[in-house]
Amino acid sequence: MRAVCQRVSEARVTVDAETVAEIGAGLVVLLGIARDDTSADVSRLAGKVARLRIFEDAGGKFDRSLLDAGGSALVVSQFTLIADTRKGNRPSFTDAAPPAQAEPVYEEFCTALADHGIPVERGIFGARMAVRLVNDGPVTIVLD
Repeated sequence: MRAVCQRVSEARVTVDAETVAEIGAGLVVLLGIARDDTSADVSRLAGKVARLRIFEDAGGKFDRSLLDAGGSALVVSQFTLIADTRKGNRPSFTDAAPPAQAEPVYEEFCTALADHGIPVERGIFGARMAVRLVNDGPVTIVLD
């Protein structure tokens, strides 16, 4: 499981020119799910995202989490994060979980993050989405 977390001042997801999810300040979490990911992985990563200290305190230091900052999360499933590019120029996605396996794990992650007290918005699993965001900083962290 891999999450690319981008600190944002705002973000939205559109499908067919219709906004399906939108947040103000918080995190966009692009989530890649691998074939061997478990509920333990979901729980660990959701906790890490909720407590990741990448929001500035009054002194300008990264010392506040999404929980501390009172921000929201916009979680978008992105199987391409599990790409293997070690051979050739075409990425291999054989390690990515197939949709029937990945969707319940994606939903479990969103629920686990919400259980930490984070307001969670979701993209549409499997849809062709446009993700628009204003990266604040920019700050982007990759979590495995």
